[in-house]
Amino acid sequence: MEAKAYLRNVRIAPRKVQIVLDLIRGKDTATAMAILKHTPKAACEYLEKLLKSAVANADHNFSMDVNNLYVAECYVCPGPIMKRIRPRAQGRAFHVFKRTSHITLVLKEKE
Repeated sequence: MEAKAYLRNVRIAPRKVQIVLDLIRGKDTATAMAILKHTPKAACEYLEKLLKSAVANADHNFSMDVNNLYVAECYVCPGPIMKRIRPRAQGRAFHVFKRTSHITLVLKEKE
C-alpha cells in the first residue's frame, strides 16, 4: 500500500528541488519533516507542504499508521517552461527561461 501526493507547475527549477529531495529520500516522515524545516532552501517550503499532504492522504484515504510511514520515492520532472525576453545592448534580445517543476512524493508503511 502506498500514498502519493503531487505538486504540479511549481515555479522553481527542477535542479533546485532535486537537491532537497535527495536529502529526504528513504527517511521516515518525522525525520524528513525536521530536515525540511531546518534546510535553508527555497524548495523546502513547497516540499514541506507536499509531505503534509501525502501524510494526510495516507491517513485519510488508506487508513495507514502515520507513525510507520517513510518516503519511499520522491522525484521531480520538468514542467512547462515560460519563455521571456530581456532587452540587451545594441538591440539584441536575451532569452530567459522560467522553469517549472512537477514533484511527486510516495509514502509507504514500514513492515
